[in-house]
Amino acid sequence: MLSISDHSSPEPQNVKKPKSSDSFSLNAVLQPINHPRTCLLIAILGLQVILLCTLRSLPFSRPHLSPPYSAVPISVGDDQCGGRRVFVYDMPRTFNREILENCDDLNPWSSRCEALSNQGLGMRATSLAGLLPDNLLPAWYWTDQFASEVIFHNRILNHKCRVMEPESATAFYIPFYAGLAVGKYLWSNSSTAKDRDRHCEMMLRWVQDQPYYKRSKGWDHFITMGRITWDFRRSKDEDWGSSCIYMPGMRNITRLLIERNSWDYFDIGVPYPTGFHPRSEVDIARWQDFVRNRNRSTLFCFAGAKRAAFKNDFRGLLWDHCANESGSCRVVNCSGSRCSNGTSAILETFLDSNFCLQPRGDSFTRRSIFDCMVAGSIPVFFWRRSAYVQYEWFLPGEEDSYSVFIHRDAVKNGTSIRGVLEKYSEEEVKKMREKVIEYIPKFVYVEPEEGLERVKDAFDVAIDGVLKRFGDQEQWEYKWK
Repeated sequence: MLSISDHSSPEPQNVKKPKSSDSFSLNAVLQPINHPRTCLLIAILGLQVILLCTLRSLPFSRPHLSPPYSAVPISVGDDQCGGRRVFVYDMPRTFNREILENCDDLNPWSSRCEALSNQGLGMRATSLAGLLPDNLLPAWYWTDQFASEVIFHNRILNHKCRVMEPESATAFYIPFYAGLAVGKYLWSNSSTAKDRDRHCEMMLRWVQDQPYYKRSKGWDHFITMGRITWDFRRSKDEDWGSSCIYMPGMRNITRLLIERNSWDYFDIGVPYPTGFHPRSEVDIARWQDFVRNRNRSTLFCFAGAKRAAFKNDFRGLLWDHCANESGSCRVVNCSGSRCSNGTSAILETFLDSNFCLQPRGDSFTRRSIFDCMVAGSIPVFFWRRSAYVQYEWFLPGEEDSYSVFIHRDAVKNGTSIRGVLEKYSEEEVKKMREKVIEYIPKFVYVEPEEGLERVKDAFDVAIDGVLKRFGDQEQWEYKWK
């Protein structure tokens, strides 16, 4: 409220003062109606009333009263993307397409051209005819477990939040096939540490020369690396893999991997590609109904192979345990390369079993985890790092709502797996299976390159998560230089 006391002329002698501030009244002011001071007071009060009415009519924001819609029209793209935009670098072909074109030379044993065909989905799984409904067979492929780089690249080129102008982007995707590039050298006795690092070093030189990388030091950049994180964490020249993740330019780049280092903020675990690639929302609903209504005659199963070269081989222990429970457990022998990229025997076994045993593989995770759940079977874990701290964006938060955990030491000390699993009632098993089935869309990669309209698959969940993370980093100023 304005005060006039500091701006008035000296008080006239002939105006009677009120006895105190408590006795001040409107009559005392209006009594000499023609006095200049009184007129000034009235004028100021009038101006305040006019100003108040004017302010009420202006379009200022009042958050606590705003309606559940925006008064300003928003485009469909803005509404779907929340102001977040991704720019895909147009990198030299040597970092992606050229690697793919040389698919005959990507490993020392055989060509990988068929495995990486069909935009990374592989060859159609026609041999599954008879096991699957005819209307779902075209949605199945023999997909390579290391194909996520190709799948993500093709999908992100058609993403609804992709922009062609880097200045309007909030995230930058690096389409480098790091896993395919290093995979060529992993089993070659003649390869050197320099061979395994060459492509990544070239990529980082190229990316670090880009103005938008220089601007953010890589904090808003991300990449798909289609192998496990340990294939890119070589500390010494004589050790396994590439040192790509340890190279200085990679420090702030977010990395999507099929297995993450759970202590590294920049590693994000994404599902291994499986053979099921729905063509539509109808495919997803049909598959969910198919696995929900499947008659499962086996309590539990194990698909894998013994590792005789490993001391105290836990997978060998599970194999023997399962063989001794032949009335309740079913084994699929995956020795050699029999189960590479899946077989009809694996899928049929998972479809027929209530539970599937999921020990660690060569590392803490294995593709079999997702093959099992796609088939509607309930996974049994023995290491927490096999799933619970790997795929938080894709799996239910309540671990026991969809899985069983039995510590490996308990099994080594004689705990009966069958005894543990038989304690679950039919209703409890049904409830757990339903949770697995509910989450199937989140750990499969759909076939259409533009994705599905109403259902988010593993790719959508991953990209949404990355874009949100970048937004949070800006909001929280969670960065180091």
